[in-house]
Amino acid sequence: MRVSDEELAEIPGLARCETRSMAEIVEQAKKATKDSYPHEEVYGDFCTLHTYIDCPPRDVFDYLADVHSQEEYTFSVRGLQPVDDTGLHVGWDRVDEMTRIFLRIESNPDAMTIDYHAAWDQGEDLWMIYLFRVLPAELVLKKPGSVVMMTNCHHPYYAENPYPEKSPGPDRVWVGELWRYFNAGHRIEMDNTKAILEHRHRNGIPIVPGVVR
Repeated sequence: MRVSDEELAEIPGLARCETRSMAEIVEQAKKATKDSYPHEEVYGDFCTLHTYIDCPPRDVFDYLADVHSQEEYTFSVRGLQPVDDTGLHVGWDRVDEMTRIFLRIESNPDAMTIDYHAAWDQGEDLWMIYLFRVLPAELVLKKPGSVVMMTNCHHPYYAENPYPEKSPGPDRVWVGELWRYFNAGHRIEMDNTKAILEHRHRNGIPIVPGVVR
């Protein structure tokens, strides 16, 4: 059962057609629209990217859901090996030559979501979480291919290493110190993903190496 308009009217700040005119809403939207935005306003707590890829959605999903794809499209994740039978892997993050990265992928083929749970130095607390979603471009852009969206949130641990005793050295740069560059850095990796998938799709190369449909 829906609540009444009277109950909603008691909530401060709601902008609804019952309380504001269309002219007022347009004016509010105009005031909130700027020609330029400070970096922190855009990228302060969230790193969100999206791109179009000329490759079928299921192929894109399969690629992103395969843990070893990170060794291809990321700048620095290499040498992933399974730790146990839970899907946990460990490899190297070559942002620093001595840094180990732990990773587990949780994917849902029906929703085409792929969540990367990762952390530097230890695998018990996978707090760096990258949330991917693959959409059929036919549905949202009315053309073949895929739209990929990715979001990473500014977890409190980015501000300070929660496990300094596990660091390979006292002078190692902490991942959170790079947050300002996350959007630009992950844009490079998303462009890598697009280039790899479109090249393989265009040339009939298996999208996931070793898997032929």
